[in-house]
Amino acid sequence: MQTREVLAHKYVKRLFLARFISNYGNGMGPIALAFGILALPNGSANLLGLVLGTTTVLFLIMAPFGGVIADKYGRARMVGLTDMAAGLVLIVQAGYFTTGNVPIAVLLIVNGCFGILWGIFWPAFSGVIPAVLPEAGLQKGNALNQLLTNSGMIFGAASVGIFIDIFGVATTLAIDAASFFISGLLIYTFRHLTPRVTGTENSMLTDLRYGWGVFLSFKWIVNLVFAWSFIVMCWAAAENILGPLIALEHFNGAKSWSFVITAESIGLIVGSFIAIKIKVKYPLRFLQITSFSVTFYIFALAKPQSLLVIAFGAFLFGITLDLWGTLWNTALQREVPRDVLSRVSSFDAMGSMMFRPIGLAIAGPLSSLFGITNFIYILAALSVVAVAAPLFSSEVRNMSFDESN
Repeated sequence: MQTREVLAHKYVKRLFLARFISNYGNGMGPIALAFGILALPNGSANLLGLVLGTTTVLFLIMAPFGGVIADKYGRARMVGLTDMAAGLVLIVQAGYFTTGNVPIAVLLIVNGCFGILWGIFWPAFSGVIPAVLPEAGLQKGNALNQLLTNSGMIFGAASVGIFIDIFGVATTLAIDAASFFISGLLIYTFRHLTPRVTGTENSMLTDLRYGWGVFLSFKWIVNLVFAWSFIVMCWAAAENILGPLIALEHFNGAKSWSFVITAESIGLIVGSFIAIKIKVKYPLRFLQITSFSVTFYIFALAKPQSLLVIAFGAFLFGITLDLWGTLWNTALQREVPRDVLSRVSSFDAMGSMMFRPIGLAIAGPLSSLFGITNFIYILAALSVVAVAAPLFSSEVRNMSFDESN
């Protein structure tokens, strides 16, 4: 299916517009929150790790139930509702930042609520693209979604440093909140494409157990999800905690780290264009080999290297992340039964992210204990093992799109 044919389908353009708007805010939000917390009177790397870790922990708790909710009550409906609710929650946090003194309880409650909503959104969104496109258009549709998503991220990341300098953290966070609400409203308008399931008396626990069984039946999914739990742990510690600290100590603070994240976002854009055209017989083998780029990115932060080298590492890893987003989602959408897709996606999300809070929590204390450079070496070494291990599995190496056509 050609790109113009994909875009000709009703609701596709509206979906892509919503993703661009939401991710413009996403490009700014994490950076603004990180530097906003570090600038607080009681701000520190440990507090930043605690806040981000709280988001992830509550996401992990909610994700399996979020998959059941999405499959039962309608995926587009739940994507729209959770995005709008996230906007309302995040505007409260932005309001507190206008005072210059944000209580820790507010940070934890707001970002914890965001984690819960995220736990519903993620598995729900896995079923939205298959609802607006036929199977023949899934890879191109996923690639175009990634392209628009990443375009929003790059514009957001590129502008966040300027916004913080001119308008401050609070206004920047308010823009992030508004982007969620607008995106959710757009997607909610085509909620009828994924209607609620009727005529079932299954309990949530029964649906959850069934989804877990389906998830375990795909060995290639299980192997890669387990490996990526460690990869995400290393990446989160390096990018979300150590990166801003290194930018403050060695470079020009928020502007420098915004440059790095912008480079990663450009990599995402490049990856989107590659994903639109690429045809790979063994997609998981290809994806896992490209994932060694995370090791280079983490290693570049040691000592540290020049800002250009760090940004180049982020750029390469951005390409990898986008290819994963397109080809992995296409594999799930082709192979996993549609009626249980959100539940399988929820276990994918939960597993991939389960060690992220650990990475966020240990980054501050262990970098103080061992030194930032030595701790980065440890993270880089661990990432090598996590990337290489799944390649020993024949289910991962030999999984082919040819088998699903």
